[in-house]
Amino acid sequence: MPLTLDLGTEDLTRCRFAISPLCQTHEALRLLRRPARHGYHRGWLRRVRRTVAALDLSPLWLFIPPPGGYIPDFLGPPPDEPYPSIEDELARMRATDPALAHAEMARSLACTPGLAASPEGRAALDDPAATVRRLADHTEQAWHALLAPDWPRHRAVLEGDIAHRSRQAADGGLDALLTGLHPGIGWAGHTLTLCMYGEVADAQHADGRGVLLMPSVFVWPDVVSGFARPWQPTVIYPARGMGRLHDSGPPSPSQALARLLGHHRAALLTGLTTPASTTELAARHGLAPSTVSAHLSVLREAGLLVSRRAGLHVLYGRTGLGEDLIRGSGAG
Repeated sequence: MPLTLDLGTEDLTRCRFAISPLCQTHEALRLLRRPARHGYHRGWLRRVRRTVAALDLSPLWLFIPPPGGYIPDFLGPPPDEPYPSIEDELARMRATDPALAHAEMARSLACTPGLAASPEGRAALDDPAATVRRLADHTEQAWHALLAPDWPRHRAVLEGDIAHRSRQAADGGLDALLTGLHPGIGWAGHTLTLCMYGEVADAQHADGRGVLLMPSVFVWPDVVSGFARPWQPTVIYPARGMGRLHDSGPPSPSQALARLLGHHRAALLTGLTTPASTTELAARHGLAPSTVSAHLSVLREAGLLVSRRAGLHVLYGRTGLGEDLIRGSGAG
């Protein structure tokens, strides 16, 4: 039977989104271990190949078993806030209760026959507190080497997904939101069904905390559940727009749109397949930031773009009118 979660009234009112750089790091590592699932990420994988070869990831590989195996939840616990920093998440990881870490590591090692009895497995379980610290240190190194350089782009895609899902919920309610997350996620009669999973004995059940929804740029084509006790029920799903994250360049605007808006404005509007900052757009289109800023202001005043602050950056994304204009012109 598939994994199901029956949501009560309190759960339905407490469903929330979050972006976790720590979870993204471990999803990236999980992708590196599963070559058959590379799909959209071949460009990123080519770029990081030498970086990966220079990293010592062996302590982490110990707890990333073959597909279908269990990865310890403390490596990427559901965040307590919507937009935690990597520093706060690593601090939380380092503070993991050793007893909980031991239980989750033992379960993970058991997925690979003989691994728990190996010298590496025994050493990890003999001193779980030290193992947690070591895993956190290696995770921090992986973050800085593999994700930090691209994080503004990744975060823009994740925030764009959340903005899109929020509009879905505003237009059609929770039903519209939950039915559109992923083909492998079912929603009917207050029951959330993860078709790619089987029911397990220690699966988390709804207890009024709601479900945490986290978009990911690395989880494709899967959906990952974080239903094991004691963590909040969590669903990690592929972010909308992740397929274009590592495109080599922006798409070209249609001739009709260029005649209407001017080439640069049409190119900027067409290229905003995911939210982006002025600096990123300037680099992508080979324009001065001041020129991009002026064009974005005109497009926003025309109702084609919306802007929102994300930390130190202001991100621009297409409005519904902007999307309609792109589709009507045959661009993008």
